[in-house]
Parts: sequence; structure tokens; C-alpha cells
Amino acid sequence: MRVSDVFLMSLGAIGSNKLRSFLTLVGIVLGVASIIGVMTAISVMQTTMEKEMTVLGAQTFQVQKWPNGFNSDEQRRAAQKWPPVTLDEAQAIRDQVSSVDLVGTEIWDYGKVASYKGITTEPSITLCGGSPEYSENNTQFIGEGRNLSRMDMLASRRVAVLGNALALQLFPFTDPIGKTVLLDGRKFEVIGVFVKKVSAFGGPYETMALIPSGAYTQIYGMIDREGFPRSVNVTVHSKTPELLQDAIEQTRQVLRNVRHLKHDEPDNFYYFTSLSQIDNFNKSTKGVKIGAFLMGAVALVVAGIGIMNIMLVSVTERTKEIGIRKSLGAKRKNILLQFLLEAVVLCNVGGVIGIALGFLLGNVFTFFTAFEANVPIGWAVFGVFFCSLIGIVFGMIPAIKASRLNPIDALHYE
Repeated sequence: MRVSDVFLMSLGAIGSNKLRSFLTLVGIVLGVASIIGVMTAISVMQTTMEKEMTVLGAQTFQVQKWPNGFNSDEQRRAAQKWPPVTLDEAQAIRDQVSSVDLVGTEIWDYGKVASYKGITTEPSITLCGGSPEYSENNTQFIGEGRNLSRMDMLASRRVAVLGNALALQLFPFTDPIGKTVLLDGRKFEVIGVFVKKVSAFGGPYETMALIPSGAYTQIYGMIDREGFPRSVNVTVHSKTPELLQDAIEQTRQVLRNVRHLKHDEPDNFYYFTSLSQIDNFNKSTKGVKIGAFLMGAVALVVAGIGIMNIMLVSVTERTKEIGIRKSLGAKRKNILLQFLLEAVVLCNVGGVIGIALGFLLGNVFTFFTAFEANVPIGWAVFGVFFCSLIGIVFGMIPAIKASRLNPIDALHYE
């Protein structure tokens, strides 16, 4: 008997017991959907993150006092005791690191209000006291007008480059360049507007205003509202991608010298690249992946036990059918293959439904956020393989029992 014939007979047997097959499928569907759903959601976030975190580019890294968002609370507590990164330290990097060509500085503040001729924003505007290197080092380019200049910096001019959404909100029907806006109650001339840049992780790009760091420190000083020294984020751009690691190491040594750290003392500042942030994200989600896999695996094993029991009942109910087939010349391997294929097909039908449901659940939040939908084909292949394995393992005992039935006893079974 051909395998194709055995396969068709397996499908017929599954179709003739719809309720039983449906109840068997539920466990498989839930187990596979839980694994695929979580893995898809993480894959969606990772894909979007990898795209967004290339904001620093292949030649840029950032130095700052605080760890990035995927580090532990313990690291943040340790950083509280560290001295802030200063504008003077950024200048030391400019002066002493030969492998870099752009060194930018950023001082961030949040919850500001912007207004223009009766149009006032919510207190959600992000203010950045930065330098001309901000645009290049953060790949947030100028769409209209111009960037900050070195003269703006030296003179601490009250000028601003606005995020795209902020500019549209304040100037829906007019050109913003040259107009005077109020940022946190102070007058600034708009000299430029950034191109549109939306972040799925809620970045401030669209609703921010970039002003010269000198103007920022004149207004707010270098002590924050809680009485702590402000820390500067420093973005460093290497001359070539190949020099990135050299630039990182040279920058580390300059900062260690400036901070008078001994050779056996650890760094008291953080630095990171796009790749290091992605690695941190992968580490932080590793536990979630393992947990989802274990939960799904347990559900699949339980479903496999259910399949084995149902298949054993099926063997008992179809004993006479097996006897007839054997009396007509069916061999043990044909009977074994038929029942084994029934279990595998049943598992894979549930697996395919579970994979489709998992992809849908994993991507559901992309319909109303800026995250990009993603379908991790590798996990779909894994799901089919794992379901086939469950079918083979738990379908083997019923299949062996069916293949070993004596045809004479089976024909007389009532």
C-alpha cells in the first residue's frame, strides 16, 4: 500500500470523528499559539528595535552617566554614585581622541510647553540643549531651514530646531522658519525643522526642540530641579566604521584619565553602540522566551498524552476494521503507519492553526502602534517540527498496539 493511500485513510479517520478530533486539537492549538505568539511579539519588537537603534549608525557610540533602558536597577543604583559627564569632558574627547571627527553633546529635559500665537501644546515637549553634531550623530536630519551652527553655540543664541510634529502643531498653515515661539515661556527663533521620525518605543523625536547647549545652561544652569548636577550625553562619531572600536577605547582612556581612575578601578560611566543595545534587549528577553517555550512545551506534552489516550480508544473502536484490513493482506507496517500518520496529521493540523493564531496574537499590537508587523518563519518551521515529534512520540504506542492485533481475534471482536 502506498504512503499516499495511508495518508488519505488517516485523513478520513480524523474527519469521521470530528468532535473527538476537535477536542484533541484544542491542546495542540493552545500550546503552539502560546509559543509562537510570544516569540512573534518579541520578534516584532526586536526587528523594530534593530531598525530604530541604528539611529547611532555604524560609526557612532554614546557616552553617558546612566545605563540605557535595558540595564538592571542595580546598575542604575550604582550610577547614582558616579560623577556626571560634563561639557569639559566632551571637549577633552574632541581634543585628545584622534580617531573621531564629530563629538556632540546633549542635555535633556522633559515636560515643557511650547506656544505660538494662541496655539499651546500639552506639557509634553522634550527640550534638548545640544550641539550642531546632534543631527548627524543621531541620524535625525534637517527637513526645512538649517541646523544649529558653531556661531549659535558660541553666542548662546536663542534659536531652535523643532521636531516635525511640533512644527506642524504650532504652524499648521504657515512656514515656521524665522518665527518666534515660546519654549517653556522663553522666546526662541525657529531656524529649522527636522524630518519626520516616529519611534515605536516612544522616542521624543517628533515633539522635541533642539536649542544650543549654551542657551540651555544660561536658562537652567547645570543643577537640575532636584538639586543634582546635570549629566551630559556625549555622542561620538568615528572617522570610519573600522575605527569605531579604537575610538571607543581611546575615549575610555581619556575619560579615565580626566576622572583620575586607577588601573584597577572600573569605569564610572557607560558607553554603548546600536549593537550593544540590541544585545542588552536580547538578554533582557531571554527569560521570557524560555518561560514561553516551557509553558508551551508542557501544554503540548499534555496534549500529546491526550492524543495517545484518544488514539488508544480509537484502536479499540476500530479493532474489527483492523482485522478486516489484515485479512485482506495489510501488513503490520501498514497498520502502524496509518495510526502514526493519524496522530502526526492531527498534531500538525492543530499546529498550523496554532501557528496562524500565534502570528495574529503576536502582531495584534502592530495594528495600532508604530511597530512593524513581522512573521518569524523560523519559529513556524520549528512549530511544525515539534508538532510532528509530539505526534510520532505519543502516537507510537497506539500505532504499535493496532499493528500487533491478531486478525482472527480482531474479526471476532464486538
